[in-house]
This record gives sequence, C-alpha cells and structure tokens, in this order.
Amino acid sequence: MPDPKDPRHNAAWRAAQQWQQRARQARPGGHLGGLKLLLTWLAFGVMMVVALVLGLVFLLVGWAMLPFLRHRMKKRLERMRAEQAQDVGGETHYRETTYRETRSRDGRTRDQQVLEGDYEVKEQDDDWR
Repeated sequence: MPDPKDPRHNAAWRAAQQWQQRARQARPGGHLGGLKLLLTWLAFGVMMVVALVLGLVFLLVGWAMLPFLRHRMKKRLERMRAEQAQDVGGETHYRETTYRETRSRDGRTRDQQVLEGDYEVKEQDDDWR
C-alpha cells in the first residue's frame, strides 16, 4: 500500500517534476547556450556604458550653457524693466496713469492723474500750528 505522506503522490509535486523535465529539455545544449548568455551580458554592459557616457555629455553641455542662459535671462529682465519704467526727472522711476470718471447726471467728465510709485510721509515740525 502506498504511503499517503509520500510527496510523489501529491499533485503539486508531480506538476513541479513535469515542469523541471520540460525545462531541462528546453535548455540549449552545451557551450552554445553559455556563449549566448555571455554575449547577452556583454551587449547589456555596452549599452549601459554608452548610456552613461551620453548622460555625462548632456550634463556637461548643460553646465556649459548655464552662463549663456543666465546672461540671456539677465538681458531679458533688464529689457522688461526698461519697458515698464518711465523716467520722471532723475533716478526715480514712476509710471503715470490717467483715470477718467464720468458723471451721468451732470454730463461732465473729470480727469484724474495718479502717479504710482513709492511714497514716503515726512513728519512735519509742530511750528505750523
């Protein structure tokens, strides 16, 4: 009578044995399989080295372009500041804006001119009282 605890009677064990036999049959024979494996690893290594060299080249090109890019951005910023600023007699720059208000009852228009910029309130002496 066969032993019920024997692993050879287990369905999973038999499936594993069949899988091992199929793997042994599908394995390429001898030195040819080892040669293919070696060539595959060599090709993979060469591709990794080429990718590393290309990455380093792009990194160095990027670093070399940084001063030129910084100069270009600086010139663009200066041009934007020059377009926004308007010289109002001296070193201080203000932008003058005109607002128009309309009154429907009177039919009159009133112009206002507002200077935008930084203003400072100076404290006055108490002598004027």
